[in-house]
Amino acid sequence: MSMINPLPPAFPPLAWSNLAAQSAEQLSLAAAPLIAVLALNAGADEIGLLTAMQTLPFLLLSMPLGVLADRVSRQRLMRWGEGLRLLSLVAMLVLLWSSSLTLARLAVLGFVGALGTVGFSVAAPGLVSALVPRELLARANGRLELARSAAFAAGPAVAGALVSWAGAASAFVLAALLSASAIALLLRLNVPASARAAARRHPLREVADGAAFVWRDALLRPILLTGVVFNLSWFVLQTVYVPYAIRTLGLDAAAVGATLAWYGVGMIVGALLTPRLVAALPLGQAIQIGPLCGMLAAAFLAATLIFPRAWLAGLSYFLLGSGPMVWTITTATLRQNMTPDAMLGRVSAVFLTVNAGARPVGAALGGLAGARWGEPACLLLALTGFMLQALLILGARSVRALRQPPAQVRAA
Repeated sequence: MSMINPLPPAFPPLAWSNLAAQSAEQLSLAAAPLIAVLALNAGADEIGLLTAMQTLPFLLLSMPLGVLADRVSRQRLMRWGEGLRLLSLVAMLVLLWSSSLTLARLAVLGFVGALGTVGFSVAAPGLVSALVPRELLARANGRLELARSAAFAAGPAVAGALVSWAGAASAFVLAALLSASAIALLLRLNVPASARAAARRHPLREVADGAAFVWRDALLRPILLTGVVFNLSWFVLQTVYVPYAIRTLGLDAAAVGATLAWYGVGMIVGALLTPRLVAALPLGQAIQIGPLCGMLAAAFLAATLIFPRAWLAGLSYFLLGSGPMVWTITTATLRQNMTPDAMLGRVSAVFLTVNAGARPVGAALGGLAGARWGEPACLLLALTGFMLQALLILGARSVRALRQPPAQVRAA
């Protein structure tokens, strides 16, 4: 009986660094609005501004940092990105301890921390592909996404408990320690020289080349379009769910939290199952699982209009966590296999920028539809979007026929 090939020795420091960085990010994202409300008496509009500042770098700066990721050492860019987050966390602590923290300063530091996250995110796929053989990429991506899922599921709970039990600064202290650990682990990486691309042209030309590569490719284009429609629909659903669950389903805060927790559980299950699914199914079929689960999840949530049951909402969020996690891992593996190494940063940035841009638009659509036609109309709007994204990927002949990743073109 043959043993499963182990991941290379260079990969574990990257995996642990990713876990530490993701945990630091989720802790700080969860702690910031808590501190804004409890220490600064922020209202809903101010929390909205804070959230916008924490997400804006993904929309504005993913492409410039993607160009940078293709020009410099990706390991160095990830270190600098995590260093920015650490700097923002330390600054928050200093301001908090000196009673000088204001909402404006918290928002600016949130922007700086998110900028570090973007740098880390656009460089990571290229670094993974440099360290891990092609046949092990799905397993490596699954490990990284499992870490993200665990951080996503535990971060808000840990931040809330720390702020409640040990004071506002405690969550930022832990986040800063985790961020420093991530940097230390990145320093241990031994990255091949081939991981550093040297092509240097006008930045706008490089951005255009990355976008054109995605748009012209028969596999990447439908994946990009499906992701856009998914994110629009997902944020329509996110906008309406909590008020719908309380007002229509009659759930209290604890029950709403319990249904939302199934999202994190689904993410973990999806990350654990994906390597097995990739081994058992043609890659095209594995990619289709995520959009199909999204459509099924939206249908279950829409069914609560007729059968108002909390377990249906929980099942919906479980599917929204597990299916899209399969999608994230399989599509990332596909991009790593078929994208030239010198273009991986820009291609990753294209997907990050477009998906991030779709989210506020989806939230705005959900808010407008809910205000005009009510929460049930939002659920049906989201269901329509999830059906469309499933049809997009099912109708893509190139994806449907894909049995394994295409030949690598790293040398391009």
